[in-house]
Amino acid sequence: MELDQVVSFIGLVFLAVVPYILASQGTMLAGQTGQFNVSQEGIMLAGASLGFLGAYQFDSLWAGVLTAVLTGALFGLAFTYFTTTLKMNQFVIGLALFFVGLGVSTLAFKLAIGVTLTPPQIPTLKKIPIPLLSQIPVVGEIIFSQNMFVYFAILLSVGLYFLLYRTQYGLELRSVGESPKTADSMGINVTKSRYVTAVVGGMLIGLAGVYLPMVYTGTFTEGIVQGRGWLSTALTFFGGWQPHYIFVGSFFFAIVEVFALRAQVFGSGLPHQLLLTFPYITTLLVMMFGARWARTPAYLGQNYDREKRSV
Repeated sequence: MELDQVVSFIGLVFLAVVPYILASQGTMLAGQTGQFNVSQEGIMLAGASLGFLGAYQFDSLWAGVLTAVLTGALFGLAFTYFTTTLKMNQFVIGLALFFVGLGVSTLAFKLAIGVTLTPPQIPTLKKIPIPLLSQIPVVGEIIFSQNMFVYFAILLSVGLYFLLYRTQYGLELRSVGESPKTADSMGINVTKSRYVTAVVGGMLIGLAGVYLPMVYTGTFTEGIVQGRGWLSTALTFFGGWQPHYIFVGSFFFAIVEVFALRAQVFGSGLPHQLLLTFPYITTLLVMMFGARWARTPAYLGQNYDREKRSV
């Protein structure tokens, strides 16, 4: 493989890795306080649809980003309200919110745009070269000449690591996911911690959704997420619910995705349908061998009641 092809491949990996990082880190953040939300696919779809509509209607990409972030925040708020306040089953609520996101994404687009042979377009994000660093041969073109979402995803992962493992607040959040009873006895507000992490996590997942039309297509289509939300759930387990491992694992998933797409374009001799399933087959294999060492928060998926202690 020639150098230009290698540079192009790695550049596509950096583009493809962003939704995995954002959605998985959002899932991980809520999981640190014991919340297991399986509605990532629906939130990403809603974020992609409403974010696109926001950008299109207001002729501003920032309006689209804000709309997608608020959409994700609402989903996170709803999830925590039903599970933390009303003590309902987390898996059931997450699945219900997935279907809500799926329905909202299609309905909102059809109500705002209608049925058209030529879907409306928004400008895609431009590359933002970092002065001096972007001039470095090869590396500068790959890493330091990306769009703002790529830089944000990298900084986010670094920031979450320091927040969770180098600050008192991060220790408190992790204690809620490990033993809310102990955290409560130490004066930590378990309910507040869960609300904050679920809302912020939802914002990141919504942002992962709007990234797709803003970078790849310039418009919204019903299948735009293509299972990345479900893959992000698996990636979070694979990364052991730790931001640094999730960051590394995201690149593995992105490499698999880009490889499958490249194989379709250049022709590999394999059936098209098989190539489409390649990322999911790889995910199953990774989970089979990676689940042995992956560690989840002790209270993941469980609700907490101060009187009953756990539900």
